[in-house]
Amino acid sequence: MAEHKAYYHSEIGWIELAGTDTGLASLNFVDADLVDEESPSYPALQMWVEQLDEYFAGTRREFQGPLAPAGTEFQQKVWQALQTIPYGQTISYLALARSLGNDQAVRAVGQANGRNPISIIIPCHRVIGRDGRLTGYGGGLWRKEWLLRHEGARGRQISLF
Repeated sequence: MAEHKAYYHSEIGWIELAGTDTGLASLNFVDADLVDEESPSYPALQMWVEQLDEYFAGTRREFQGPLAPAGTEFQQKVWQALQTIPYGQTISYLALARSLGNDQAVRAVGQANGRNPISIIIPCHRVIGRDGRLTGYGGGLWRKEWLLRHEGARGRQISLF
């Protein structure tokens, strides 16, 4: 299957979406000089671009559509758990590990979170340190802070179990 790409200009920089007709495989922040604004629009990706428009406009809280992130079985479990964190709320790495049944897996959960290929839509930005500090984000901590503020999440932790 051929991989298609689309680009989206957000308030926090350019985003590259990649996927096939079966689902979205990645969503990453990219430098403006890597953007191909002339790339054709594919229906499977256009749906995601429209949902990103709604998210950044503040009218969408949940994303819907087929996802196809490549990863190990454990990473897939972590990414599934991330999708249960409600908009506007955060969770610690420890609480996320506990929700998966293993509070000793904090580092593994952190590594899987860091390898999430579909940021924003699989909301890895909603995972913070146990003490409430922002830790690690592939797009930069400033973007993580922006996303959490956009969602009104700062200081509102939840438990998934």
